Amino acid sequence: MPHHTPLIATIVAGLVAAFALGALAQRLRLSPLVGYLLAGVIVGPFTPGYVADQKIANELAEIGVILLMFGVGLHFSVKDLMAVRKIAVPGALAQMAVATILGIALSALLGWPLISGLVFGLALSVASTVVLLRALQERRLVQTERGKIAVGWLIVEDLAMVLALVLLPALAGAMKAGEGAADPLTAWGVPLGLTLLKVGGFVAFMLVVARRAVPWLLHYVAHTGSRELFRLAVFAIALGVAFGAATLFGVSFALGAFFAGMILADSELSHRAAEETLPLRDAFAVLFFVSVGMLFNPFVVLANPLTVLAVLAIVIIGKSLAAYAILKLFKRSDTTAITVAASLAQIGEFSFILAGLGVDLQILPREGRDLILAGAIISIMLNPLIFAVALRTPKTAPVEPAAPLPAAPEPEPANDLSPTALSGHIVVVGYGRVGQAVSAGLKSQGKPFVLVEAEPEFAAKAAAEGYEVIIGSAVEPRVLEAAGVPRAARMYVAVTDGFECGGVVDHARKANALLEIIARAHTDAEAAHLIAHGADRVVMGEAEIARGMLEDESPAAEPAGEVVEFAAGAPRLLILDDAERAVLAAVRSFDIWPGEAISWAAVHEAAVLRGNNPERLEHAWETLRAKDCLRDLDEDRVTLTKQGFLAALQPAAA
Repeated sequence: MPHHTPLIATIVAGLVAAFALGALAQRLRLSPLVGYLLAGVIVGPFTPGYVADQKIANELAEIGVILLMFGVGLHFSVKDLMAVRKIAVPGALAQMAVATILGIALSALLGWPLISGLVFGLALSVASTVVLLRALQERRLVQTERGKIAVGWLIVEDLAMVLALVLLPALAGAMKAGEGAADPLTAWGVPLGLTLLKVGGFVAFMLVVARRAVPWLLHYVAHTGSRELFRLAVFAIALGVAFGAATLFGVSFALGAFFAGMILADSELSHRAAEETLPLRDAFAVLFFVSVGMLFNPFVVLANPLTVLAVLAIVIIGKSLAAYAILKLFKRSDTTAITVAASLAQIGEFSFILAGLGVDLQILPREGRDLILAGAIISIMLNPLIFAVALRTPKTAPVEPAAPLPAAPEPEPANDLSPTALSGHIVVVGYGRVGQAVSAGLKSQGKPFVLVEAEPEFAAKAAAEGYEVIIGSAVEPRVLEAAGVPRAARMYVAVTDGFECGGVVDHARKANALLEIIARAHTDAEAAHLIAHGADRVVMGEAEIARGMLEDESPAAEPAGEVVEFAAGAPRLLILDDAERAVLAAVRSFDIWPGEAISWAAVHEAAVLRGNNPERLEHAWETLRAKDCLRDLDEDRVTLTKQGFLAALQPAAA
């Protein structure tokens, strides 16, 4: 088998270049999308050096589009839309209409036909979901009134784009059929009617049949207990529904994938489905952006600088002014109007999909796609600056009298960090299931504490419970300062990922050398990582569960290990020889925890297969028992003690 194939080369070149430039963009505080698009430019045909296979890149991009649209459907929230429907629906449609008209006007100056101008204008009218949400999350605005309006606005734009992707092929076909036809009404009406009929049939099938069958299938797979089978089921549903929609109903992959995600969103397993599929979705989304960048001819900026500036004027000025004016008509404050307008001053993934479809249908010139890509790259790069200026503007603006509203909007939390006044207190990082339990316990004991939570929805939930909350990432020094870590007495790090906890622990230890830090972990590797970064104790959750399950058993039947805790510097490090280490490594290779039984014959065989002397292993077994690292159970079975579990983590030089 050859080691170099176009498929492998395209994937490797695309991902490596995307990683390098995406990391650079992140370092420069730009959206990683900019890096992904520029990676495509580098491996594309318009720049010197390696050129990836365009055909393969396009096919990979199709999978990326399917998974992107599946993700949009999976996160589609009718509740969020209904909460702001009175302003988001008319506002988004009006703003899209203004931007589309401006795009048509520019295309007319360039000599393009009306249908080209329509596609061009629509592509300039819709903002990037990824860029907008990231901008709001970084500034902790998602749960504010203006954040909810922006998200609802975005949902309406996404739905309008889905409809455009459905109707555009039919419109292009009708336009070609109507050229020179004796009866233009029939020539235009029949293709459009058939398309709407097929779409209606597909929607009916999804709402009547798939809405019941798909969640049932997902629940069935979830009950098998197989994580990989569940993950495979989600991808099979996303890709299968998209392909079936295109094959059986003649609708686009995008619409099929969107509906597949929307149907799954109704299931209580939707969050797990989103979490399990996120890595692969992200990988193919990156390849999609790389493939889009490969289509971009960067010399269009040099050849048509004024046209590119006109596109940027529509995206940044035209769209923003339209959104601002619409929000002021709805009696919203300057702060809300400017924030929403700034968040919409860019274009992204839907624009690329629409532009690509327009070129494929031969109704948009390639120059139009290049202009859209140039506008997207530059507007995404400028968006952080626009946001910074926009959020600074209301501070110098005169205070306006509040306009009477039917219902007063909910108060928005301050964007700046409000430092706690506590001292000698406890800091809890993370408000997931463990963080909620810890917080409830501290509250019942009357101990003063402050919460640090990065996710706005969890922070809002904690605030609703009456807790003092600092919204932000605990790896940021300013967030730790606001939480009073330098003068705190103790910290509980309840973040799920043990390796992510390491960064929190490291920064907290630097801020307060005397702080007592207790963290959670799932594996011995995570525990060792946390201890190395300064945690005083690391609690293993699985052992806590095992202890709770065995509470009613007699003391004789209780496992050797209690709640497994790692404590820095205690118990003392043991001196172990190679054979003793080999035995402990063999026990841990079976993923054995203190109190869990394993056959000594199995341990012995595993150690021998690693090249250890059988006689030395027997002697090591005796010495490990004497050091209270292993313990005898019945029927030739052994178990690790807490001491042995910790000893297995010691470095070889100990």
